[in-house]
Amino acid sequence: MSQNLSAWPWENNVRHTQASPARAALAVHVTLVAQVLSTGALVIFEQARGRDLAVQLAAFGGRPTGADAEAVVGAVTVFAVLMMLVAGTSVAVAAAYVTWLVRARQANDRSAATGPVAAAWLIPGVNLIAPAVLVDEVWRGARPPAGRRGRWLALLTGWWVSWLAMLTLVTVRLPLGSSELDLTGVGLLELTCSALAALLCAATVRELTRLQRGSRAPRQAELGTVRAFAPEPRPAPGSTPIGRAG
Repeated sequence: MSQNLSAWPWENNVRHTQASPARAALAVHVTLVAQVLSTGALVIFEQARGRDLAVQLAAFGGRPTGADAEAVVGAVTVFAVLMMLVAGTSVAVAAAYVTWLVRARQANDRSAATGPVAAAWLIPGVNLIAPAVLVDEVWRGARPPAGRRGRWLALLTGWWVSWLAMLTLVTVRLPLGSSELDLTGVGLLELTCSALAALLCAATVRELTRLQRGSRAPRQAELGTVRAFAPEPRPAPGSTPIGRAG
C-alpha cells in the first residue's frame, strides 16, 4: 500500500510562500518597453506631422468633409491608433506592476493582503508616497545583505522622483502649455522623462526579484534539513509496508 506523500501540509505552505514573482516581473519589463516605444512613436508623429495636422483640423473646424476629409483621414487614423496604444500600454503597465507588487509581498509573507497595494495606488494624496514605501517594505522583508541599503534607497528615490516628474508633466504642464497648433503637446521632454522612469522602475523590480531569488536558497536549504530529520509517517494498522508486498 503506497504512502501518502502529501502528508506534510507545512511543506506545501512553505512552497507556496517561496513562489517567486519572476513571471510578474517579466510582465512589468515587457509592458514598460511597450509603453516607451508607443510614447516614442507618438512623439515622432507629433514632431513630424502633428503641427500641420492640427492646423488643418483647425481650418476645417475640426470636422473636415469631402475632399478635405480625404486629405487628413490617414493622418487622423494614425494619430488615433497611436493614442490608443499609449493608453493601452499604460493600463497594461499599471496592471502588471500591481500584480508584481502583490506577489512580491506574498513571497515574503504568504498572508500579506492585497488591499494595501490597491489603496496605495488609488487613494489621492496617499499615492504620492505610499507605493514607494510599500516597495521598500518588500525590499527590507527579503533579507537583503548588509551594506546595500544606501544603494537601494538611491535607486528607489530616483525611480519615484522621475515618476512624479512625469506625472507632473502630463497632468500640469501639458494642459497649461497646449495650444491649437499642437495635437497633444507631448515632446522630447516627456519622452525622456517617461523613458527614465521606466528604466528606473525596471531596475527596482529587477533588484527586488534577484534579492528574493537569493533569499530563497537558504530557506530551501533549511527546508531540506527539516526533511532529513523529520520522522517518516507510520503506515496505518494492517497496511503492508512499501517493499514488503507479496
